[in-house]
Amino acid sequence: MSREILLVVDALAREKNVDREIVFSALELALASATKKLHHDEVEVRVAIDRETGSYESFRRWDVVADEEYLDEGRQMPLSEAVQKNSEIQVGEIYEAHLEPIEFGRIGAQTAKQVILQKIREAEREQILSDFLMRKEHLVTGVIKRMERGNAIIESGRIEAVLPRDQMIPRENLRIGDRVRAFLLKIDRQARGPQLILSRIAPEFLVKLFELEVPEIEEGLIEIKAAARDPGARGKIAVKSNDQRIDPQGTCIGMRGSRVQAVTSELGGERVDIVLWSPESAQFVIHALAPAEVSSIVVDEEKHSMDVVVAEEQLALAIGRAGQNVRLASELTGWTLNIMTADEADQKSTAEASSIKHEFMEKLDVDEEVADVLVQEGFSTLEEIAYVPLSEMLEMEYFDEDTINELRARARNVLLTAEIASEEKVEHVAEDLATMEGMDSETVRQLAEHGIDSIEALADLAVDDLLDIIDMSEDRAKALIMTARAPWFSAEQANS
Repeated sequence: MSREILLVVDALAREKNVDREIVFSALELALASATKKLHHDEVEVRVAIDRETGSYESFRRWDVVADEEYLDEGRQMPLSEAVQKNSEIQVGEIYEAHLEPIEFGRIGAQTAKQVILQKIREAEREQILSDFLMRKEHLVTGVIKRMERGNAIIESGRIEAVLPRDQMIPRENLRIGDRVRAFLLKIDRQARGPQLILSRIAPEFLVKLFELEVPEIEEGLIEIKAAARDPGARGKIAVKSNDQRIDPQGTCIGMRGSRVQAVTSELGGERVDIVLWSPESAQFVIHALAPAEVSSIVVDEEKHSMDVVVAEEQLALAIGRAGQNVRLASELTGWTLNIMTADEADQKSTAEASSIKHEFMEKLDVDEEVADVLVQEGFSTLEEIAYVPLSEMLEMEYFDEDTINELRARARNVLLTAEIASEEKVEHVAEDLATMEGMDSETVRQLAEHGIDSIEALADLAVDDLLDIIDMSEDRAKALIMTARAPWFSAEQANS
C-alpha cells in the first residue's frame, strides 16, 4: 500500500501541475477524515505520511486543559490525566496517542475523495494566481463569461476575475461575450469564486490606458503624476516631461488626437483633460482648472486650501457642471479649492481683516488705529506678533522700538495665559478619554477647550458635532465616536 500511495501522489502532482507536498497534505486530510468516521466525529485525528516510503501513521489528538476547564471528552484531556501519560506536558499543548491506521484501499469514501480534489483545486488556483502575479500585470483583458447579480465574471486565459457592478462605468451596458479591459483593483484570497477584483472606474485605470497608448510613458520620457475621474463623464491627468525636447501634453494627445481618443473610446466617451504638472502648487492648480482662467490665488498652508479668484464670466467654467471641474481639479492637486469672484474675494478678505483687527484690539488692548496698522503690515495671529524676529518688526515705520517690544510682550502674555488655561482644562480630562485608542494630546486639548472632558461626553456627540469642534477627517471622527461608544454596546450585550 505504501508504494500505491507514492504512485498516486506522483500521478496527481503531474496531472494537476501542483507540488507533491500539496498532494501529500490532501491525502493526510483525507485519511484523517476517513479515520474519524470509523470512530465518531467528535474526535480529532492526525495522519502523517512518510514522504520517502509512503508509510503512514494515525494519531488521536486531545487539547490539554486545566481540570476546571475540562468540558469535551472527545477533544479535551484534563491536565491531571495528561501528566500521567507525559509528565512534562502542560496546559495548552496537544497530547497524541497512536491509532490503528486504516487501509488505504478504504479511501474510496466520497468524503475523502472530495477532500483530495478540493485541496488540489485550491492548489491549482493558487498556482495559476501566483503565475499571473509574477507577470506584474495591472491591466486585465478578457471576455465576459457570465453575469452574476449584476457583476461580470471575466475569463482571462486560465484566470477568472470579477468586475463588480459598482466598478463598472455608469450607463455602460456590458454583455456576455464582450471583450473588456479593466484595472486589477485588489486580490481577495479568501474568496471562494474569482479572486481578482477588477475596476473600470479607478483613476489608475486611466493611467494604465495612457501607458498603453503612449510609448514615451513606458520609456520614462513622460511621467503621469496624478489622475482624477468622474467615470464616464470626465477625467484629468497631470503629466510631466523628463526630456525638455518633448511636449508631454501634445505627446499624450497624439497626432490629430489619436492617442487620447483611443483612451476616450475605451472609457465610454469619457472626456480627458491633459494637464501640465508643476512643482509649484499654485501653478499646478491654475493648470488643473483649465480651460478656466485664474485671476489670483491665496494659499492657506495650514488648512491646505486655496481661494481661487476668477472673473465673473469665468466662474461657471471654473466650477463646471455640478461642480465637476473644480472637484476633479481638487482631487488631482490634493488641495481644497474655493472658487470665487473678485468681489467675493474682497468681501472675504475684508471680513477676515475685520475679525483679526478686533481680536488684536481685544487681546492686546490697543486702539483701532494700532490694530489697523498691524493688519496692513500682514500680521494675522498673535503668534506672529510675539515671535516674528524683532528686526522684521523694526522695519515698520509706524511704531518705535519701545512700542514694538510692548506689543510683543502683551502678545506673549496672552498666549501664555491661554496655554495655562488650556493645560488646566486638560488636567480635568478623565483618564479613560486621554488614553482612549486613537486619541492624541492635541485632540484631548481641543476637546477639553470645548468642555468634552470624559469618554461619555465624547460618545454623546454626533459626527457633525465633533467635526464642528475639531478639524479632522470624517473617518477619524467616526472612529473616535465609535470607540467612545464601545462600552454602550458591551453593556447592551451583557443585559441581553
